Amino acid sequence: MPTPAAATTTPPTAAPTATPGSAALATAGHDAGLLLLRLVLGLTMAGHGAQKLFGWFAGGGISGTGQFFTASGYPAGDAMAVLAGLTETLGGLGLAAGLLTPLAGAAVVGTLINAIAVHGTGAFFAPAGIEYELLLTAGAAALALTGPGRYAVDALLPVLRAHRLAHGVLALALGVVLAAVMLLVRS
Repeated sequence: MPTPAAATTTPPTAAPTATPGSAALATAGHDAGLLLLRLVLGLTMAGHGAQKLFGWFAGGGISGTGQFFTASGYPAGDAMAVLAGLTETLGGLGLAAGLLTPLAGAAVVGTLINAIAVHGTGAFFAPAGIEYELLLTAGAAALALTGPGRYAVDALLPVLRAHRLAHGVLALALGVVLAAVMLLVRS
């Protein structure tokens, strides 16, 4: 005679079938996509910073960029050129390497918020628009929120390995607040 527990047991349902390694392939593709985005966006921003700091890639260097910042209403144009150049270079290299990714992304976002404000919003598309800056801003914010993926320095360091959405949100909030402070010092 069956026991009451045995009588009420339902037969197990079959688990959905998955192809062998499909989860690993999806993760590998995700990580490779994040690596590509980090490298292109990060090295692009590092190049922009090098234009400001060193005059590389037909940039203005500190003096030329400082004159631009002064003309744009920022006090101490040369100091602002150094600040923007360091933020772009270090933020860009951090994104490319996947090191301190939420903070690196936030640094790029903060710098680009100022670039969008200075450039103006008279148009969306180039040559007078903000499409380029907006695309870089969105990419950096996405990386700050998603994390760098497995192919990153952050993944090698136990303290940084566990990316949390909260880290990205807090870092972006910091970047936006600092960008607002910089915009407030403009005359």
